[in-house]
Amino acid sequence: MTSPAPARTALVTGATRGIGRHLALGLAGAGLDVALLGRDAGVLDEMVAEAREAGVQAAGVLADVTDLAGVERAVAEAELALGGIDLLVNNAGRIESAEVAPWETDPDEWWSVFEVNVRGPYNVARAVVPGMLARGGGRIVDINSGSGLRDGDIYSAYNASKAALFRMGAGFHEAGFSRGLRVFELAPGVVRTDMTGSMGVHENRTEWTDPCDVVQLVLALAGGELDDWSGRFIRTGVDDVERLRALGARGLDGDARRLRLRPWGPGDPLA
Repeated sequence: MTSPAPARTALVTGATRGIGRHLALGLAGAGLDVALLGRDAGVLDEMVAEAREAGVQAAGVLADVTDLAGVERAVAEAELALGGIDLLVNNAGRIESAEVAPWETDPDEWWSVFEVNVRGPYNVARAVVPGMLARGGGRIVDINSGSGLRDGDIYSAYNASKAALFRMGAGFHEAGFSRGLRVFELAPGVVRTDMTGSMGVHENRTEWTDPCDVVQLVLALAGGELDDWSGRFIRTGVDDVERLRALGARGLDGDARRLRLRPWGPGDPLA
């Protein structure tokens, strides 16, 4: 079974702000060459200059992740600049603007959230994975959310899209694991960003996840320290690298941290 080498190059989507910005610059600071995918050319240029100060190669590529042709062009530019992509961080995402019941949501906005959060990662992974496999493997980190694992009365599009992202990532894991592909679903906790700051549910929040902790987990994933967790869910602020490494080395139950239907008991025919 092929085991991919530690990542030396990375592509980060949604790289111009929030968690994506922290990740892009954090990976560069750790010595990885980085391609930054976003929609603001001016911000991308500034970030590329900042990343290069760390002594690495950096490239900014313009694309809307929901535009397949644009994504394919951007990935080709990134691969030309860096010589291939070892690590894809699917970070670009959005949430609906109103905290309302599902039947009160705006249909166009609801579907737009799904397009960005599911079609976007699909488009980018579809463009990146063939090159990874041709070089012996690679890694994908989907920036996911605990919201995809539990029921909620608001943010129905966001919740459903994150559950779908988990299931899609598991499909990439199942299809590509034997060929060296590793895929992880990483919930970053609650980092203070424009998105979280706009959400009423976080209005009185006083404790926030340090984005440096998110960067450290992604670096461990990029380096191959946690490959046993491919196809599974990890959360910043709850999981630390040492414990995850130890649990993985000991052996994980087949259903551990996977998206599964919980049976009503041992006699459940769906168990």
